[in-house]
Amino acid sequence: MSSKKDYLKGTIEHIDIKKHNVVELVDAMQRMAFSARDLNRAANIYDRMLRDKDCGIILTLAGSLFSAGLKKIVYDLIMNNMVDAVVSTGALMVDQDFFEALGYRHYIGTPFSDDNELRELHIDRIYDTYIDEDELRVCDETTGKIFDSLEPKPYSSRELLWEFGKYLDENGGPKVEDSVIYAAYKKNVPIFVPAFSDCSAGFGFIMHQTKNPDSHVSIDSAKDFLELTKIKLHSNETGIFMVGGGVPKNFTQDIVVAADILKEDAPMHKYAIQITVADVRDGALSSSTLKEASSWGKVETTFEQMVYSEATIAMPLITGYAYHKAAWKERKAREFQKIFSTAKVAI
Repeated sequence: MSSKKDYLKGTIEHIDIKKHNVVELVDAMQRMAFSARDLNRAANIYDRMLRDKDCGIILTLAGSLFSAGLKKIVYDLIMNNMVDAVVSTGALMVDQDFFEALGYRHYIGTPFSDDNELRELHIDRIYDTYIDEDELRVCDETTGKIFDSLEPKPYSSRELLWEFGKYLDENGGPKVEDSVIYAAYKKNVPIFVPAFSDCSAGFGFIMHQTKNPDSHVSIDSAKDFLELTKIKLHSNETGIFMVGGGVPKNFTQDIVVAADILKEDAPMHKYAIQITVADVRDGALSSSTLKEASSWGKVETTFEQMVYSEATIAMPLITGYAYHKAAWKERKAREFQKIFSTAKVAI
């Protein structure tokens, strides 16, 4: 049998959109057809979001994006005021970003490996990428230690991820320069993970709550919903950039309905783009079109675009286009995190 070192050799390297000016390429796609033209329109809508001085931008993330080399893109979006809030799956933020911030890496693999042998070696496979299960257990344990250090009470995922950023800050900073959690902590960009237990943090909760059965930290998912709705009410005009679908997509679209239920005058999301490979015909959430969302009162249809493409191809082109068009240079940071640490939003 091969050794673990035989498998864990070449590391995944995160693409740097700052190094590749794709403006001319994406502009040329306007005169093409199919997904190329859709991508061009999505890139222009994102650029329009950045130029709209009244628009708060929410990025939603689903799928194994950071292990695939897209983490630095999100880091750069946060650091350059190109996104104001993030809604994500737990695996992305904890098992992939926080994991790498602790000094670990993802490795180049193959989908044709012997998975039984991988299991024996404590190597987990994400299609053509490997992760060391023993290192992932350290990540699990670290989340448990963070929960142990907090006042026993319910928290929103935003509050807990801020604590993750604080933990990195108080322990010498992340071991990598492109930690999304740490960038968001520094830039006051709130991160929400509506299904927070579905990741390493879930195992941390199990360890923490087993040790502290009567007085412990817990997750308040309703508070997540309320806090993200407060961001909508605070910003009023909003645009959403969705990579993948699932819970982050629906959670973010639903805040418009929540505002309406609270009888607040909050408009539908003004801008919306989504990258997905899901098939719309089965009614699944990940593939539901933005025009469909309009029927629910969530998304306006003037500036919306679906891009049916795999994220590692489409996301660098759309974000790279917007980065090199440079509207972000004139854009002020919204710092939505401060909504919850200073003034309260009336609802």
